[in-house]
Amino acid sequence: MARRRKPKLAVWKFASCDGCQLSLLDCEDELLTVADHLEIAYFLEASRATVAGPYDLSLVEGSITTPHDAERIQHVRRVSKFLVTIGACATAGGIQALRNFKDVKDFIAVVYARPDYIETLARSTAIAEHVRVDFELRGCPINRQQLLEVISAFLHGRKPNTPAHSVCLECKRRGTVCVMVAQGTTCLGPVTHAGCGAICPAYQRGCYGCFGPQETPNTGALSAWLRQVGVPTPEIVRVFRGFNGYAEAFRRESEAHEK
Repeated sequence: MARRRKPKLAVWKFASCDGCQLSLLDCEDELLTVADHLEIAYFLEASRATVAGPYDLSLVEGSITTPHDAERIQHVRRVSKFLVTIGACATAGGIQALRNFKDVKDFIAVVYARPDYIETLARSTAIAEHVRVDFELRGCPINRQQLLEVISAFLHGRKPNTPAHSVCLECKRRGTVCVMVAQGTTCLGPVTHAGCGAICPAYQRGCYGCFGPQETPNTGALSAWLRQVGVPTPEIVRVFRGFNGYAEAFRRESEAHEK
């Protein structure tokens, strides 16, 4: 009997810090199981050895920031049956998308001695702004258990089962006292997608929104509470402009306070 071919997995990097790719390598023992069911055909973070496409599943980390990126993501889409974006950079433009609120030429002039050598786009954008994406996995970095769930869902032909609730529920599950209510600490937990295990509130710090907006976030209500406890408008703008500052819900809320 002929042996069934393993689906080919490819992992691609665009403008990013590599943290989400490392989350896959951090799976350690689970990674061996993944390798039993998938052929890791293209993953330069792990090996220089590559297998030509097309690929059954592509995981894409990073945002589109250069003309070359914009061309390359079209190629990745063409050679990928399923394409999953992983991390804040790929799903919302990342921390580098903070440049989208200003003129990128001003930043280039300050940082580089010869700005004319720099070829970049005016904005840092999510992968979904350029090609069709089959699933988005948020986080900065992503939750490795959620990543394994996405891979398992692909292998079994089902929809990934990732949480839709906010960080607040994670705080309640671990018995963390609400830093907003108890201390008046600025926190994005009520409007942020779960996945981190509410690490920051457990250490008496507000949520920074690393996993992006939850489903149907009420950012306006959170801003109203922040104003009520005396948080100045510039600080409210800053709060929403973090790792996922250009995610639509956070972007609209921060821009509303600049008008």
